Amino acid sequence: MNSRIAYVAFNTFREAVRDRVLYNLIAFALLISAAAVLVGEISIDVEKLVVINLGLTAVSLFGVVIAIFIGIGLVSKEIDKKTLYTVLSRPVRRWEFVVGKFFGLTGTLVVNTFFMAIGVFLALLYVARHLGKADLPVLAALYFIVLEFLVVCALALFFSSFSTPIMSALFTFALFAVGSLSDELRGFARMATGVQGVFLTVCAYVVPNFSAFNIINQSAHGDGVPGRLILYNTLYALLYSTIAISGAVLIFQRRNLK
Repeated sequence: MNSRIAYVAFNTFREAVRDRVLYNLIAFALLISAAAVLVGEISIDVEKLVVINLGLTAVSLFGVVIAIFIGIGLVSKEIDKKTLYTVLSRPVRRWEFVVGKFFGLTGTLVVNTFFMAIGVFLALLYVARHLGKADLPVLAALYFIVLEFLVVCALALFFSSFSTPIMSALFTFALFAVGSLSDELRGFARMATGVQGVFLTVCAYVVPNFSAFNIINQSAHGDGVPGRLILYNTLYALLYSTIAISGAVLIFQRRNLK
């Protein structure tokens, strides 16, 4: 990462913090702590299962919402405030601006996830009284959630490079919703025939496969995560994010900012 990209990334991170993103962490920690206490009081032999499912689902949903609502405004906000022209008047290329924004947003979400993960493990420690090797799949689930954020950030930035914030949010939410059901979509594609089958097959492989990142239920049951799946998801997230960011760069390079 060169110094110009690092400069844009740092400023994006700082602006995200100023947007009160960290207040969500406080709300999350209170929510999980209260839920853990409640589960510990009313559940029998399922406290750990419920806490992991609740905690990881909350991490995923909180992070996706933050990624979308911050990501869709990364470009438009700079244009509205006229700060983009100041940045680009310096020796900062447009592609460096886009890539820097991406790294700044993903960095914010990684920090966000780290603190939320602490909340999950504290709640887990409260109900289980100890942590062991059986809890290692939770770390894999958190890693996959971070990969999910990587793709969501790239999509939000891609749409924000040419669309309004509202439409960018709708597009990103729609892709996230459909991508979360990509396994079902592939099933429909296999059953369909003719033009409809071709259309569903194309959609099934173009839409990001968010369902592949969801191992929350498996981790709650302590099931191990194959190394092949970790490698596959890592490469998939990096490839899909790279394609989306490359598209954002190509569009932003040709965009008339006047």
